[in-house]
Amino acid sequence: MPKRKTDRGAAARFKVTGTGRLRRRQQNRKHLLEHKNSVRTRRLARDVEVSKADAKTVRRLLGL
Repeated sequence: MPKRKTDRGAAARFKVTGTGRLRRRQQNRKHLLEHKNSVRTRRLARDVEVSKADAKTVRRLLGL
């Protein structure tokens, strides 16, 4: 059986923690930051955990 290739787009977007959880960046932090308040931009800077509904798909894309 051939090896499964990692989806490079997914590899750039998701990281696996040491305990095996999946983390992702939040949206709305790339541009147009001038009109967003600083509390909001700081909150958006944090990585969050991938939802349970998407975790299985993301793991498959990462080859895990």
